[in-house]
Order: sequence, then structure tokens, then C-alpha cells
Amino acid sequence: MQKDDFKGILKEMEGLPVIIRLLDPPLHEFLPNYEDLLVEVSKLRMEKADQKQLREKESVLKKIVALREINPMLGHRGCRLGITFPEIYNMQTRAVFEAVAELIAEKISVEPEIMIPLVINEKELAILRKEAVRIAEEVMKEKKVRFEYKIGTMIELPRAALCADKIARQADFFSYGTNDLTQTTFGFSRDDAEGKFIPIYLEDKILTDNPFEILDQDGVGQLIEIGTQRGRKSNKNLEVGICGEHGGGPSSVKFCHRIGLDYVSCSPFTLFTFNIFHARAKLEEDMVK
Repeated sequence: MQKDDFKGILKEMEGLPVIIRLLDPPLHEFLPNYEDLLVEVSKLRMEKADQKQLREKESVLKKIVALREINPMLGHRGCRLGITFPEIYNMQTRAVFEAVAELIAEKISVEPEIMIPLVINEKELAILRKEAVRIAEEVMKEKKVRFEYKIGTMIELPRAALCADKIARQADFFSYGTNDLTQTTFGFSRDDAEGKFIPIYLEDKILTDNPFEILDQDGVGQLIEIGTQRGRKSNKNLEVGICGEHGGGPSSVKFCHRIGLDYVSCSPFTLFTFNIFHARAKLEEDMVK
């Protein structure tokens, strides 16, 4: 996304906090398809095509080969990209902060929150937070404005949830990425599991529900609860919520309310039902009291 894209989003959400997640997908998703380019290079070689064009294609192919991964969803993605290619995250954060500065100059109230994905420990977050703060200060100096912002992280890995007390010292907020947290907790690839064995597991009662549709409170939920407790123990001002497709379900809403999350991110299509589920959970809590 470009600066103008961020500016449009922030302007539309004037006066409200807006979480902007930095680049999360594996790097290969932004490169040409390996197989297609290999065929193209082979044809150029056979046809003895223009050598300059061939060298350019071969150079791109060589780079794609160097960046290929066996399991990209557990590989070079998320904050790992920001660590190894800092210019990627620096470019994104600068675009966000420049958009913020321009809106502030136009007297538009904005509340940006930068979210760093897929952390495993506080050291990753500390490095990337330091860079984001540096860029924010640069932009404020260049644009001659001051603005507030937050920097937080997505908790998507079991290790991050268990080490939340340390990570929280570098974070203003946590957002549990329940899609990836479910995959890494179960050891399931969603794309493979839902089409192959989950229907059999449901039929044989090995699983009560599809964990990608209904939040697994026994495993994933425990990690969320542990991470929230540990995070808030070391950072009392920590904001905590969840994002992902689990956010609008009745059992998920009730669970998140019970463990004291600050917010739930859900699809616009489930917003109405989410409000009903949240109100019901609050009424049930009040009745118990």
C-alpha cells in the first residue's frame, strides 16, 4: 500500500484507532511464479532469443530460486522479513507516518497503531520498534507536526503466548492472530486439513468442532488466556484483543469477554450478531454477580 492508501483509510476512520499490520505474507508471494518463469526462460534459450532479455529473466529466476522455501508459511515471513530486509518495514512505517502527519496538518484526528506480525520473542520486537520510533521522529521533524501512535504485535505462535510477559515490555498492545495461532498450535495446515481429514475427524468425533471455525478454548484459548495474564502482569497498560475469523462466533465472544479482552476484531458481516453475543455475555456475567 502507498501513502495515499493509508491516508484514505485513516481519514475514513477519523477519531478512531486504526491498527495497520505490517507485511505478513511470505516473500515469494510478491515474486513471479517459479514454474512459469522457468518455462519462459527455457523457451528463450531454445529460440536463441535476445540475449539481454534472456539475462534479465535468468537473473530474476536465480533470485526466485534463492528465495524459495519448502514451507513458506513457517519460513521467511512476518517480522523475519522486517529483520532481514529492514527497508521493507521502514518503507511501510514511513508511508503510514507521513500519511498521519499530513492528516494532522489538515486538522484531522487520527490514531495509528502499527502492528508487527509473527514475533517469537521480545528481541525481534525491540529491534523493529526502535526502527519504527526512529522513523516516526524523523517524519515529525520533517513535517513539523507531533502525533501520537502505538506499536504492538500479533501473537500468532505458542512461544509468543508463553513468553508474553517479556514481549509485553516492548508492546503497547497485543492482537491474537487466531488463524495462524490455531495452525501452529494444532500443527494443521488449514488449506490441507479442511479439505482432507478434518471432515473425517468431525465425523469420528475426534474433534467436536472445526477449529478454524470455532475457537478451540482447550488449547488455543488457554494460550490466549495465559498470554493475556502474563502480558498484563508486566505491562499494566497493555491493550489486548483478537483478530481472525473466530471473532464473530458466540462461543468466541463469550470466551473473550470472560478473560477480559479489550476488543474483538470481526468481519463486517458478523458485526450485528457480535453485538448481540457480547450483550448476552455481559448480561450473563451480571446475573452471576
